[in-house]
Amino acid sequence: MYLTDLTRNSFQSGVSATKVWLALCKLLIAKMSAAQLEGSGDVGRNLSNSVLVLYRSYPGDPGLQDYLKAAIQDGILPVSTFVATLLQAARSSDLHIPATLDTLCRIALDAHYSSGKPPIGSVVPENESTAVILATVHDALALLRTAYSLPISHFHQLTTSVSELVILLLSCVTDWSQVSNAQAMLYFTDVNDLLTNYRLTPDVRQVLDAFLLSLSLLIGDDVKAAREAQMMHTMHFALGKGDIFGPSSDTDVITLGLLLNYLVKHRAHEFGAGDLKNAVALLVAYFRWSSWTPTVYYTQLLCAAFICLSQNGQHSMLWKAFIVGRLPDLLVSFRDIVNADTSTNTDLGSALHAGLSYLLSRHHILVQGEQALARDSASDPSNEEDNNSRSTTRDFLQQIVKNNLLSQQLVLQLDPKVSNDSPPKWHAEVNDTGLDMAAFLESKLLQEGGGEGDVQVWMDRIWKDPSCHKTFANFVLNRFSVLSSSHDVDAFGPLCKILHNFECALDIVSLHESVADLIFYALAFLEDYDCETVGDPQTAVGHVGDVFLFLQYAIIRFKFPNRSITKGDKTFSPSYLLSPMPRNMPGERPPEEYRPVPAWFKALFDPNSEGIEDNILRSTKPKSLLRIAPFLFVQAIQVSLMGKLDKEALMNGISYFTGPLLNWSLVGIIQALVKELQMRQFAAPPVYYDILQLLILSPSCPRTVLALCSPQILSLVPERKRLSPNAPPSSFNISAIRQVLADAINVKSGSDSIMTNPPGPQVPYQQVQQAIQRAFSQARSQKSPFLDLKRCLETLPPIKFLQIFWTELVTAASLGELEACRRIATFVLTMPQEPTQPPILPIFLFIFLPSLIAAADRQNPPEQTMTMELLVSIISSVLNAAVHLEWAMRSAGASGNDRLVLGQSSAAMARRLAQDLRLNHESSVSGMISQRLASSQSFVANFPAFISELGTVT
Repeated sequence: MYLTDLTRNSFQSGVSATKVWLALCKLLIAKMSAAQLEGSGDVGRNLSNSVLVLYRSYPGDPGLQDYLKAAIQDGILPVSTFVATLLQAARSSDLHIPATLDTLCRIALDAHYSSGKPPIGSVVPENESTAVILATVHDALALLRTAYSLPISHFHQLTTSVSELVILLLSCVTDWSQVSNAQAMLYFTDVNDLLTNYRLTPDVRQVLDAFLLSLSLLIGDDVKAAREAQMMHTMHFALGKGDIFGPSSDTDVITLGLLLNYLVKHRAHEFGAGDLKNAVALLVAYFRWSSWTPTVYYTQLLCAAFICLSQNGQHSMLWKAFIVGRLPDLLVSFRDIVNADTSTNTDLGSALHAGLSYLLSRHHILVQGEQALARDSASDPSNEEDNNSRSTTRDFLQQIVKNNLLSQQLVLQLDPKVSNDSPPKWHAEVNDTGLDMAAFLESKLLQEGGGEGDVQVWMDRIWKDPSCHKTFANFVLNRFSVLSSSHDVDAFGPLCKILHNFECALDIVSLHESVADLIFYALAFLEDYDCETVGDPQTAVGHVGDVFLFLQYAIIRFKFPNRSITKGDKTFSPSYLLSPMPRNMPGERPPEEYRPVPAWFKALFDPNSEGIEDNILRSTKPKSLLRIAPFLFVQAIQVSLMGKLDKEALMNGISYFTGPLLNWSLVGIIQALVKELQMRQFAAPPVYYDILQLLILSPSCPRTVLALCSPQILSLVPERKRLSPNAPPSSFNISAIRQVLADAINVKSGSDSIMTNPPGPQVPYQQVQQAIQRAFSQARSQKSPFLDLKRCLETLPPIKFLQIFWTELVTAASLGELEACRRIATFVLTMPQEPTQPPILPIFLFIFLPSLIAAADRQNPPEQTMTMELLVSIISSVLNAAVHLEWAMRSAGASGNDRLVLGQSSAAMARRLAQDLRLNHESSVSGMISQRLASSQSFVANFPAFISELGTVT
């Protein structure tokens, strides 16, 4: 039982804080092993968080106050720990209630004053590093900003309490030698914003002014430039002139949270994590577009990645695989491209070190991520002790050193325990064999005589060790490349079986290599493959079946469009793998496709035949057999219903498909049977249900088949019994079928299963709207937003999607969230889409925008001003993002650079926009947008043609 569970159960049961709850907590802690204590983080921190989390459900409850006061008075919860956890928790909007926050601040302040200790040793620990103290100060300043943004309460003086806490914390910052210029600039921006935009009390303003002066002395002349830039922007904004961007926020993870979620969600596609050059081009483009310093950029990137880990409990292992196994590779390429840019002179090593230092001070983010991983680990029966206590951050730091991003000495300054973390125990076996990692993995995974259980053990070990993921992915791609031009199905089949049988195997490859390349190589292998020259055609057909299952699994799992794949001068189409089988094949397909049908029908269902002999396997291409198998099934059932084939002969023929020889063809067969039932409105003879159940519940039915067919099968077994006479017969065991499907799609892991993401249109209008609203809500709560843009655009036409999206933008802007609107809109409008999808940015600028301007012309002045500011902010931001994406793709040598991934070049879009705005001379809003864009130095610098097309702007 975790402390969180114990505290919640105790509180809800009315357990006394001092007499029982503390005793139970101490008993639980005493029973925890040293390894568990180290893995669970600081005990006081966890104890404090276990109470603070309850304030979300019980705001201001006096009982919770008693719990905190008792723990602090006992000493098990130091005041400094409570202050740090309180300030971190206060970043969540769930606690943004004046009474709750004021009460919590008063608990901290009263505990400090009653201790009689100075602030150092009370609100912060003694000998604490300046970096950690400043991180706590940063949280306190965020709470101060929140306090002035919340409604005023006559019974609680939140601003006074927070101001006291800020003053105490600032007095603890005494050693400026540990603060870099980049960090000082980060805090300078934060403090300057508070002093400029909020009416602070004189005492806290005096302390902040002194703090700002110390930062100014540390930074030097850069401060003057920053202060002047801020003053100029404020003045120009009031006059309707000047740079429309203003000072970019340095404290949100919206932009990079959206980007990282996209990279991982669409990892197998172009611009996903597995597409190195395009993925790095996105990272470079967002770096240049954001105008962040390298320190701020690295800080936000790392924080966003670990927040994603903490938010995605069901996908936590996938996120760890990305952070530890893939992100360092991306950072290496990012560094090389930025350093190659002669127009910049930046110390990326120091910036990365500062970003890591800040990340390691965000204990609540790191702990939440480890807790998500621990929950996955606890539910995994195959878990090995060797992998239980490994820290994600230390694994990540080790990869930072391994990739030469930072030296071992610098990393040890961040975490001295990094050197104590040894690799998993099985790495010693690799060293003992003298093989390199790739050869060793091949010997273990593809050894002759090795059973599926042995492969499972090794795949579990590989999955839990992201340090070897790149090696595994490279090995798989290299083997596919070599074997695709050979006819060695004995080597190719088992490798394909690993990829379709173990979900994690394809996840690993998809993060590092192109899944489209794997599909291409597999299609190339099958194109002309036959069994004419093999010694054992029955074994060969079984291996070929694994190649087919891999292709079907990869294409459906990652939702590849049903179109040809080209590599070099060769093109192959996967359409025959997934296209539905016609009921009357001879009348609808070319003659060569159904030529093998009579021979196979006789071999399978004629009582006088010798069954499936080697000759028929040698004479039939596997592609043809896959194609005709569903037709053979449907024909056999129809012949049986006409009385021309007895049931025993029918079932004997079907039994071939429940064994390893032909069970790989069951995807099309099961889908064809379900289609027959649907066409008959489920009022089909019982034999259809009997055969379908036999196939599904067969112990030898491949798990991959069940996973791929689960959406179709589930249409027959709804949660509630169908209220019609056409329900399945009583012999159709719905509960057993649902169970085998749940096992097949691995429901407990929550990975990207076929069941949860069926192909085709999936999300109705309301769910698209909810997805957009959820992204804004996550941004509002300082979380990493997620918006599956690809799925939304596959569901709704672009114009309909933009209408919903604009409605949510206006709602957020009305709440004062213009910066979040700008960042989310930039992601939505400039994220490259599949070539089959129409680019959304030109649609927004030249089809959707004119209607928005026309509507704004009819609005009242206050609404019109807000709409105009929102439009200007979005237009300038997306066009600047577009030009930076073009530059970054050229710098990265990205593969997508041979086409305009946004539909048109940024220069062409800016030129046409200027023309449209100029021609719309009767619109006052159009004129104001033109004026604001033309007055932005950064916008005009990137798009000089905008001014020439616009003409003279006054």
